[in-house]
Amino acid sequence: MVDKCAEGAEGQPFTLRVERGKIAEFARAIGAQHADHTDPDTPVMSATFLTTMFHWERIVADSNPWHLVKMSKQRGMHASQRYVFHGPPPAAGAVLRAQSRIARIWDKTGRRGGQLTFVEMITEFRDEAGTLVAEALMTAVEPKRAAAEQSDAGTDSA
Repeated sequence: MVDKCAEGAEGQPFTLRVERGKIAEFARAIGAQHADHTDPDTPVMSATFLTTMFHWERIVADSNPWHLVKMSKQRGMHASQRYVFHGPPPAAGAVLRAQSRIARIWDKTGRRGGQLTFVEMITEFRDEAGTLVAEALMTAVEPKRAAAEQSDAGTDSA
């Protein structure tokens, strides 16, 4: 069950170095063919490149506040991912300072009548001058347990 006290929790800031080789690897992995992403001299990241933030950096556990949400690994699902750029996407060589926070946790009744809990995590990316250049907004959802599952409460929390 989602811990609603996690709303507002922030991870420690971390650095994301936008490396030419990593842009090229990511472009190949997703089949990007646009010249902006495949230019060998000054490639520009694709919008979804920011997804790599927790995979390539040596980030301490405190940088990602998601564990505080305690969403069920069995029932929780990724619902959406959105990227907002406040200018052109950063190019190779950019150094971004990033910080994630649990922005919102809310409940909603689903179309079939069941209760759903949604969690939104926002990661802001700022350039070396502190200017906000991009945001990654991830939303996950967990359906409420059926009454029969309530007695098995301690087995599936992360």
